[in-house]
Amino acid sequence: MSDPTPAAWAAVDSYLAETLVGHDSDLERALAEQNAAGLPPIEVAPLNGKFLHLLARISGARRVLEIGTLGAYSTIWMARGLPADGRVVTIEAEGRNAAIARANLERAGVGDKVEILVGRGADVLPTLEGGEPFDLVFIDADKESNTIYLDWAARLGHPGTVVVVDNIGRGGQVAHADTGSSQVDGTRAGLQMLGADPRFDATALQTLDAKGWDGVAVAIVV
Repeated sequence: MSDPTPAAWAAVDSYLAETLVGHDSDLERALAEQNAAGLPPIEVAPLNGKFLHLLARISGARRVLEIGTLGAYSTIWMARGLPADGRVVTIEAEGRNAAIARANLERAGVGDKVEILVGRGADVLPTLEGGEPFDLVFIDADKESNTIYLDWAARLGHPGTVVVVDNIGRGGQVAHADTGSSQVDGTRAGLQMLGADPRFDATALQTLDAKGWDGVAVAIVV
């Protein structure tokens, strides 16, 4: 058995993506536009994008909430998994990122399914209270606010809402309480909340993929 070196897991990731995801001109163009604009390359990997797409379909989601749009790569994946009357509400803190995302969504043909709200998640989320609940929530923004985002995921969801939290592995740092990193501290606080808060039932998977050593938490609102 081969050791899981970065080169080995990158090769496996490439093989799986080629075999199970393939190529998509709209998604690849979205990444190219994002990179050309100098946005950080922190979007989900192709296999993870397909995972979100399948979760939307498996859960029968009609309304999706995304916290952290960036260039809309993950947004496109999820929007494609919704029925004709489905809707993604995605929150992006930076107006410039939102403009790039909007262009990518329109080019991919899903612009009519997506509403981009510009502002900090902690400020925007309260404005959604009282509306129709969300069936799937994807949290992929500043890790320091994960507990805030999880609280709102429960409040804006319903029993059975699927909640996904990205980047929970942090290159292995998540197992340590003394890293001095606010992102690790925020990630750990979110995981502890998922384990202790009676509104959630959750698990997590660490991953080795194109983004390195990381992971994802998946929960349902109970």
